[in-house]
Amino acid sequence: MSVELQNYPQAGIYDELLDAELQPRPAARALFDYVNRLGSVELSARRASVDAAIMAMGITFTVYSDAGNIDRAWPFDIIPRTLSSTEWARIDAGLKQRLTALNLFIDDLYNGQKVVRDGVFPLEVLAGSKNFRVQCKGMSPRFGVWAHICGTDLVRDGDGTMYVLEDNLRVPSGVSYMLENRELMKRLFPELFKASDILPVDDYPMQLFDTLAALSPRPGDRPVVVVLTPGIYNSAYFEHSYLAQKMGAALVEGSDLVVREDDCVYMKTISGLRRVDVIYRRIDDDFLDPEAFRPDSALGVPGLLRAWRAGKVGIANAPGAGVADDKVVYTFVPRIIKYYLDQDPILPNVPSWMCMVDEQREYVLAHLDELVVKPANESGGYGMLIGPRASAKEREEFSGLIRANPRNYMAQPTLSISTAPTLVDERLAPRHLDLRPFVLQSDKLFATTGGLTRVALREGSLVVNSSQGGGSKDTWIVNAGEA
Repeated sequence: MSVELQNYPQAGIYDELLDAELQPRPAARALFDYVNRLGSVELSARRASVDAAIMAMGITFTVYSDAGNIDRAWPFDIIPRTLSSTEWARIDAGLKQRLTALNLFIDDLYNGQKVVRDGVFPLEVLAGSKNFRVQCKGMSPRFGVWAHICGTDLVRDGDGTMYVLEDNLRVPSGVSYMLENRELMKRLFPELFKASDILPVDDYPMQLFDTLAALSPRPGDRPVVVVLTPGIYNSAYFEHSYLAQKMGAALVEGSDLVVREDDCVYMKTISGLRRVDVIYRRIDDDFLDPEAFRPDSALGVPGLLRAWRAGKVGIANAPGAGVADDKVVYTFVPRIIKYYLDQDPILPNVPSWMCMVDEQREYVLAHLDELVVKPANESGGYGMLIGPRASAKEREEFSGLIRANPRNYMAQPTLSISTAPTLVDERLAPRHLDLRPFVLQSDKLFATTGGLTRVALREGSLVVNSSQGGGSKDTWIVNAGEA
């Protein structure tokens, strides 16, 4: 018995796996042939086995709530998202172009601000940035790279256009779930992986280690790399421990490190102090070094910024990189690409309005019922207004927030975000999704062949964040002729 399709097609909404005639797109043909041979009963059985494996392997995330910190099993859908290798080649080039330009931009902001002097980027926007760190002025990290790991969120509109939704340049998360999703799928559909040409993602830990190793102040030796975590109560702790284990790096907390008089960073071990060369930090700037940032931080390492500025340790992502991780700065990225690279963007931004501009703000306020409004520095889907789904009272309250602090808000149209078939009960039903590929940069550039596909598991929902009811899918980049 073939798997039944429920509620297809959706008018005006692009589906990643099915065309308007409900025929599989080229990259999904082998998948659908296989799924139909299995049938709905067998699919449901395999889903149950995957859910059990997730629990047994301890693949979890933390939801922060009024009731406390709740650990939940990672929500996973067994029907993968597929993309053709032909389309992916363009996406790969666009991701690398974007991160290259953003790193040039960040380096310029801390060294001369030519982009401001030339009128490409407004001083007003920079002055209102919560993530510009004056402590980093005059610093130029190795290779001029500040954001070594970037998670870029992509969405596809109803006409099939792939847009960049945002850039995550501070401490982007989710790559461990991308890797675990692939391992789960290999267990689930081993026959399909043998018969199909699906590009791999499992080289990411090695690529990440090489990216970090290139930052070592002691070239020639195998560097000592550590992953700096806030601790077990952080929502991404699973990822921190996972990546440390995969890279063969030590997982440390701030109290495990010390900066001595020589401005070097040392790790406390049972054999004594051991010098650290590179820190992959998963702690926000504010808490990284109580000497330089928040003095009340118990998570960071006193003197760490001093060690970094002295060139005695590499830090990824570099302190201050978050200045480009701002939803208002995002609106300028096409200009930034043109300014630094003299190229047109390969991947377009979602059309946006800046509330700090009078005419654009008035348009946003007059069309709140049609738009999505986002604060500049929030993440995880928090603090935003989805106008068409908000009440009149919510829109009125948000209007007051915009008027009180227009620099902090930008708006975008409500896109007809693409869907993909998702196993609901024993049927396939459309659910909205996005995609977060990961891009690495030090002395070279690397982008994952695929990424973390996040899916809104609730019918009709556009919210894909796991903390708000979203889940994930494996992402297959498929070589299949034109697929």
